[in-house]
Amino acid sequence: MAAKPKIKPYHGPAGGIGALEAVEKHLCRQKIFLSGNKALLSMNKPEGFDCPGCGWPDPKHTSSFEYCENGAKAVAWEATKKRVTLDFFARHTVTELLGWSDYELEDAGRLTHPMIYDRATDQYTPISWEDAFRTIGDALNRLPDPNQAEFYTSGRASNEAAFLFQLFVRAYGTNNFPDCSNMCHESTSVALPDSIGVAKGTVQLDDFEKAEAIFIFGQNPGTNSPRMLNDLRAAAKRGAKIVSFNPIRERSLERFASPQHLGDLIKPVSISSHYYQVRIGGDMAAVKGIMKVVLEADDAARAAGQPRVLDVAFIETHTHGFEAVEADIRATDWKEIERASGLSRAQIEEAASIYIQAKSCIAVWGMGITQHRTGVANIQQIINLLLMRGNMGRPGAGACPVRGHSNVQGDRTVGIYEKPKPAFLDGLQRAFGFNPPREHGHDVGEAIDAMFEGHARAFIGLGGNFSLAVPDTERVAEAMRRLDLNVQIATKLNRGHLVVCNTSLLLPCLGRTEIDFQSSGPQMVTVEDSMSNVHASGGLNMPASEHLRSEVAIICGIAQATLKGRYDIPWQSYSEDYDRIRDAIEAVMPELFTGFNQKIRQPGGFRLYSPVDYREWNTPNGKANFLVHEGIDENEMPQDREDVLELATIRSHDQYNTTVYGLDDRYRGVFGQRMVVFINAADRERLGFEEGAIVAMRTVSEDGLERRVGGFRLVDYDIPAGCCAAYYPETNPLIPATRRALRSNTPTSKSVPVVFEAWKGEWDDRPNPELASIQTQVMAVAAE
Repeated sequence: MAAKPKIKPYHGPAGGIGALEAVEKHLCRQKIFLSGNKALLSMNKPEGFDCPGCGWPDPKHTSSFEYCENGAKAVAWEATKKRVTLDFFARHTVTELLGWSDYELEDAGRLTHPMIYDRATDQYTPISWEDAFRTIGDALNRLPDPNQAEFYTSGRASNEAAFLFQLFVRAYGTNNFPDCSNMCHESTSVALPDSIGVAKGTVQLDDFEKAEAIFIFGQNPGTNSPRMLNDLRAAAKRGAKIVSFNPIRERSLERFASPQHLGDLIKPVSISSHYYQVRIGGDMAAVKGIMKVVLEADDAARAAGQPRVLDVAFIETHTHGFEAVEADIRATDWKEIERASGLSRAQIEEAASIYIQAKSCIAVWGMGITQHRTGVANIQQIINLLLMRGNMGRPGAGACPVRGHSNVQGDRTVGIYEKPKPAFLDGLQRAFGFNPPREHGHDVGEAIDAMFEGHARAFIGLGGNFSLAVPDTERVAEAMRRLDLNVQIATKLNRGHLVVCNTSLLLPCLGRTEIDFQSSGPQMVTVEDSMSNVHASGGLNMPASEHLRSEVAIICGIAQATLKGRYDIPWQSYSEDYDRIRDAIEAVMPELFTGFNQKIRQPGGFRLYSPVDYREWNTPNGKANFLVHEGIDENEMPQDREDVLELATIRSHDQYNTTVYGLDDRYRGVFGQRMVVFINAADRERLGFEEGAIVAMRTVSEDGLERRVGGFRLVDYDIPAGCCAAYYPETNPLIPATRRALRSNTPTSKSVPVVFEAWKGEWDDRPNPELASIQTQVMAVAAE
């Protein structure tokens, strides 16, 4: 039972006793108190399984346990004793299940049998694996054009599963690979190659032990990557300056009590030495302001005959384009910087002073940077700042994008990309003897467009909850119901599985925590963390059902039924022994994976080669590039509308991506509910609402489409004026699918212009099954 809805300020630190209590509560709720605790002791260890949550790297395995609160929740969620059996589907229609909340759907338990939707009964019914594969293969082969199918990948998929998935899809004939990276860090993947020649971060975990300053932009580690807090804690305790830029004062960026250090429970560690609450969309202005102060300080040092503030030797030897960026920064007006950032000049000068004094600096960013119209420019401006003082390619310095799901970076490395490089395709052709398609395929935004236009006819999802994770949720669901085929490979039931079309199948797979038995014995898979370390993962729990198959086996079965012997690809052999898949990955990409099977059998695995470590720049001009981005406004807010607020969609602490573990958000003081919107009290009063009022939000958009969700309780919060925040996926219907970041196509989920309206509980007459769960939650809250 959910707790009674209440708002109660939380005064404790991040972590601490509260985290320990939350872990045990979730283990008990999933009926795995003993077995769950045993499993957690093996998580992120050389002989255990990798956390199915975030992609933050593991330390050197020196403590008794290497997991965080949210990682423990992910394990409890997967290792639950609850089951969604054939009887469950016999008792519940899809229409009925649409009325369940997202939390209730996944909390029902693990899927146990392959199922197919029966339109006559409006229920999922059992199907054999062989018939399921045949049904999928026949449907795909009926399409007149392979480009009419979309193949989605979640960041939870292993390297082995992702590699086989892309191999199958390219053998089928398309590069349509919408994946979860498109919705979060695609701006990073687009920005970094232009600037420094790689699409990944440049730091390693031990750089956090050497950095004198760590600048964090738009990242909330306490919820999104809690294991990062141990590294920030250690940095803070040795005196490193941690400078945070975030609209909301997040508890984990303020203070943290590590459960591994008993002294912290008495005296928590302060994390941020300086905390600047930029307005939503104000980060680029803040960074330009810091750069402006750096230039002014360099002018003064040069005039006084003192050592330069700029790393002139690095700039002259390793970079290109500094003069143009310098001119743009000097021309940027301080008043505009203050207006756009929401910070005073004095605050920016203070932050710049810390940057100047630090001999080494790491810049960290999350989706508060990437999910804006100028997401790519935001990142390249951060890189400009690092390059000014040579903070790249040396110890304690560099770029640290905090990727989300545990293997989202690895999936991209092994080929899940709609714009594959020619060298990768050449490797596939060399290894497998067929010429893969060369034209670019669809990312998430383009896949949605193809569905809207009726061009896309089939969808196969390797994990995830696509229809709920994307913007314009209602419109996308309506388009997916018009498909000919919708296949979902998953461990648990979610709302995306209820978006049924002509032929819909639900294929249950093994989880990260479970033993993967194949004919050659128990298998291990590999994952790549957000710092390019590749390591092995092997499950320890017995499978939730004897009818489950691994993701690898499912992909091989679909490939065999679809391709029918086309090309000499040993699908059956791959499903029997995953070493053979790793041999194939090595054959395609020997420059990265030479000795793959040997290296992952070493404790901790290995790190992929990164040229930036050696100050080598794989850019067309062979240099790290300063890149000019004129202007400082990240978003397209109406300038003449005082009633419009900038909405950022955020996670609660009881949530990972679209998975809702519970209805509490402890650090923000929200309990037993999710239908809240955090707002500045002055804005609330100015707009004429009482504290706690129930409101609707409507998107301000020029496309003429009505986007409105209602039933949100106003919660006064420490957030800049003109800004507000609320949880996704409940607010995803407000995000126009056409409003995307320039170049990366990432949805602008952190900057949605909305107006507030009084809400009396009325719902419009449109068919709206995606919001049925919201209505259920709202009525429950209203009843309180």
